[in-house]
Amino acid sequence: MRTRPLLLALTASLLFTPAASALSEFGIEGMGMVSTRADELRATISADGQRILWASNREGGAGGWDLWQATLQDKRWMDPQPLVLNSAADDVDPFFSADGRWLYFASNRKGGRGGFDLYRAPLAGNGDIGAPQPLGNAVNGRQDERSPSLADDGALLLASNRSAGVGGWDLWAAARDGDGFAAPAPLGGINTTADEVDGSWLGDGRAVVFARANAQGGTQLWVSQCRQGQWGEAAPLSLSFNTAESDTRGALIDANKPGELVVSGKARAPRAGGLDLYRMKAPTVDGSADCR
Repeated sequence: MRTRPLLLALTASLLFTPAASALSEFGIEGMGMVSTRADELRATISADGQRILWASNREGGAGGWDLWQATLQDKRWMDPQPLVLNSAADDVDPFFSADGRWLYFASNRKGGRGGFDLYRAPLAGNGDIGAPQPLGNAVNGRQDERSPSLADDGALLLASNRSAGVGGWDLWAAARDGDGFAAPAPLGGINTTADEVDGSWLGDGRAVVFARANAQGGTQLWVSQCRQGQWGEAAPLSLSFNTAESDTRGALIDANKPGELVVSGKARAPRAGGLDLYRMKAPTVDGSADCR
């Protein structure tokens, strides 16, 4: 009696490759290569679709959490490797810029201003990643900064527990300022007394998907649309395992397939380990463009 459910789960894990995953509400991403027995968080995919980069606490890295990368080979993610830029501290929250020039991420490595800071590293045409550089004092403060995400015009979305917010962690946005960024401002209408983290622009800034802390100690993904210059009331992201008791986070648009999201969470099946990476259809964005 147990054979059929097991067979269905194994079949699902084989079907949900980058080429086939859009056929279902969700599918695991890279079983055994990207999603493993360890925890995997916040995957970003290059605009050409040839590489995926995410944070993991698996063995083989330099610190507790490290950034890992896999490449697309025969329509499957293969050859996962830790990045050379990883430190002995935690390196998390990667984001490929749409122009292919930069990898953004967060780290609490030595030399920062305090806690987690935001960094970017240049990307070479051959795929090499250069030395990381901090985003600057306008963005990085004495508290923590996490989960960088950029809109097409360069506006930066981040999470921070700095003062002048509403709760412990809030979402902040910083406009582009030359080659850097202006001082961030909190996202009114989205931030609450709960923690809001892992924000990401949708529809070039007309909506935001983010994670909000729940009473069980996990997080649930929510979506807020811009309505006439104000962020509207958020609604849970429509995903079967994104519940009030879940630990679902790290949603990012696939830059190569903008109609799809990759999220971190714990589905019943298919499942590889702790937090796995899953792919789903991106929510419809019908908000206005005047909230930034």
